[in-house]
Amino acid sequence: MEQTIREVFISNYDELPVRLGKAVVIEDREIAVFRLTNGNVKAIENKCPHRGGGVLSEGMISGEHVFCPLHDWKINVNDGLVQAPDKGCVQTYKTRIEGNQVYVELPQ
Repeated sequence: MEQTIREVFISNYDELPVRLGKAVVIEDREIAVFRLTNGNVKAIENKCPHRGGGVLSEGMISGEHVFCPLHDWKINVNDGLVQAPDKGCVQTYKTRIEGNQVYVELPQ
């Protein structure tokens, strides 16, 4: 069975700070949105998979990784994978920029 996807507006592009996160709540999902130095916008689950689950939107961005502010876990914002030797993964969401508006794809 094919999953239905919907696009949801999350922010104006020019309101997203470069290399900093922004938390967005859509229904029961809390999403961390990041504007990278290359201009790309990435969206991931806003909770680190490590115990205690740090808020990733408060983490620091370096390249295409966010560092959890609690335990410094390094998480790739493209695929959600935690860098070894740590293990884990967070949900990632596709984004689309149209003009100055940023949208995220969510399953229905």
